Amino acid sequence: HEVVVRDTGRRPGGRMALRRHDGRVVDIGASYFTVRDDAFAAVVDDWELRGLARPWTDRFTAWTPSGREVKPGPLRWAAPDGLRSPVGRVEVGADGPSVDGERADAVVLAMPDPQARRLLEPGTPAHDVLDDPYEPALALTAGWDERTWPDENGIFVGDHADLAWVADDGLRRGDRAPVLVAHSTAGRAEQHLDDPASAAGPMLAALREVVEVPDTEPSLVHVQRWTFSRPALAAEVAHLVAMRALRGGLEPHRRAALPERDGGDDLAGASHLHATGRHHTRRDDARREHDGLAATHRR
Repeated sequence: HEVVVRDTGRRPGGRMALRRHDGRVVDIGASYFTVRDDAFAAVVDDWELRGLARPWTDRFTAWTPSGREVKPGPLRWAAPDGLRSPVGRVEVGADGPSVDGERADAVVLAMPDPQARRLLEPGTPAHDVLDDPYEPALALTAGWDERTWPDENGIFVGDHADLAWVADDGLRRGDRAPVLVAHSTAGRAEQHLDDPASAAGPMLAALREVVEVPDTEPSLVHVQRWTFSRPALAAEVAHLVAMRALRGGLEPHRRAALPERDGGDDLAGASHLHATGRHHTRRDDARREHDGLAATHRR
């Protein structure tokens, strides 16, 4: 089959979003990816040889109000030029599948349910099956003139009203820049969807509780809104909905149960990009893996 990918954004990559500040790249969507599939491992090995990806860390910190603990896990990968950079090397055709008349053997809507529903005719089976509610999140980028905090690659933030995850972008990028990216909880995000910039103050205050940042105000502050960050309802199994074109429309073709989600690599959990393959995630740490916006690679 010929496969054509169409991205609804201005550039391919979706949640592998980045923003440039003074010429420096910051990942403001997915935070990293992991590798658990041999086929994808070969792709990542090639990316590493070409300088598109770099090993980041296999340890993050778990923070709660009562303390912090370093937790081992799978090797997380980053990209020197942002996680979107490898995607930009994939050739994307100008014409692709759609839901309004163009014939295709199958169509995969790889996006949150609320966005996918907008592309489908109301009342059709495919439209009605995509009914999972989604939670929002905000991504705060904060930068200072110098680093003053201890090295911690990433922090899973538990039992906090405002923060869920913090990534040290200087360690992730490998240049030790004094830049952090913090992802909010859904509760904090819901208060600022109409004005994301208004969340900067509360999120900075929360960040100071978790990381020993300078007392001075940051020289860089930016807040990115993610209206559909992750599914609001946890599920024990993931489902694949494949749709086939029938008589000019789309109908569900198969709703197949996939293996139980491994927490750290699920679509319900986090703000990091995931792929399956080479390393094992500890299940007892899986529920801490909700640092934002996730994507997965599965065969």
